[in-house]
Amino acid sequence: MLMKNNLIKDLEKLLPRNNVLSKIEERYVYSQDASNTPDIKNIADAVVFVETIEEVQKIIKLASKYKIPIICRGAGTNVVGACAIEHGGIVLNFSKMNKILEINRKNMTAKVQPGVIVGELQNEVEKIGLYYPPDPSNLAVSTIGGSIAQSSGGARTFKYGSTKDYIIDMKVVMANGEILQTGANTIKNATGYNLGSLFIGSEGTLGVVVEATVKLIPKPQAHQVIMAYFDSIEYAVNAVDKIIDKKVFPTTIDFMDKNAIQTVEKFFPSGLLTDKEAALIIEVDGFKEAIEHQSEIILSILHNAKASAIQNSSNEEEYKGIWKARRSSMGACARLKPNVTTDDVIVPRENLAKLVYGIRNICEKYSLDVCMVGHVGDGSVHPQIPIDYRDEDEYNRLKLAKSEIYDLTAKLGGILSGEHGIGVLKRDYINMVVNPLALEYMRTIKKIFDPENILNPYKIF
Repeated sequence: MLMKNNLIKDLEKLLPRNNVLSKIEERYVYSQDASNTPDIKNIADAVVFVETIEEVQKIIKLASKYKIPIICRGAGTNVVGACAIEHGGIVLNFSKMNKILEINRKNMTAKVQPGVIVGELQNEVEKIGLYYPPDPSNLAVSTIGGSIAQSSGGARTFKYGSTKDYIIDMKVVMANGEILQTGANTIKNATGYNLGSLFIGSEGTLGVVVEATVKLIPKPQAHQVIMAYFDSIEYAVNAVDKIIDKKVFPTTIDFMDKNAIQTVEKFFPSGLLTDKEAALIIEVDGFKEAIEHQSEIILSILHNAKASAIQNSSNEEEYKGIWKARRSSMGACARLKPNVTTDDVIVPRENLAKLVYGIRNICEKYSLDVCMVGHVGDGSVHPQIPIDYRDEDEYNRLKLAKSEIYDLTAKLGGILSGEHGIGVLKRDYINMVVNPLALEYMRTIKKIFDPENILNPYKIF
């Protein structure tokens, strides 16, 4: 207790008093994320809102002095426990470091603080004809810092890549308080090791990102979305292969299974066809003249691939309506029971149908409902499982099902996360898919970068 009191006093000397939270209720609120675990066993010693890089440096040096953890937090939307509290420590909240510092039209770059909302950055750069493609489903609240920490992807990854493909430079505060610059304000950089790649997806375990420079591209002139329905999952997956075989390159090829379609339509009526086994959401973008040509090719492929119904957006309202339905799947699933878990497994696309059917069979085996969505162009599936954590038996069945889903994914040549990260919830399974020597090198890198193990300790492995 004396240590904690001294810590709070020291923090209040470094920051404005209203930027330091120490009441138990305040610390409790910031000790969990969207991973939605049954209970919170440990809470932070303090929560601080930082506004400058210098403040971050001072707090990390203070954490080193007290030998307590630093846990970075953006919007707290990650679903793997990456910023959950396990061993006390200081929660470093970046919601006040939320400024777009520069948008450079000529260089096609933007310099941002970690608390900038992804959707807000997209809106600002699009005003001047530029484009930031990464689009996590929760982009209305997801932050750039969180996207970097978890190496977020999204539906547009199929054509444009994910967060890792757009970060060209970062300022990172290291465990000793020093500032490391990882890259440069240039699109290409072959000067030495690519240090930036170590921090993207590291979940705050190697350093604290306090500024990022992102690459932008020209904004596509137009877009259109097609929603195609199928009477079997195999038909839907085969349609994806046929589209790619024709060398058409959609922006997105997303997927919803029957349960997801029915659940969304029940709680957020969108005109979806609930008698279908699966649906593909296919977006094309580019020059206006090319949109019609791309759409004609895709529609022809879909008809030949046994699509049983097709909805095609003809204006912006219909475009947004289809995407709102797809992005509502998690919220709709959460209406089924008090809690909902979501996952992020990915396999080579040739094994996608086996993964979807396998997940469905596993959930049936353990009497669990599941709604499946995903980015099938990438081979990525998000099983969303509604659950009541007050039911101990149901929670135990969920844990058994998750273990079998990960085992199935590994056997199909897949990995445990394509865009959500590992955090707390998957660290016990990482050895299923990562080479033992690779894991040993990861641990060695962690020790070099953070010898006192104060940066989000014991996450990932």
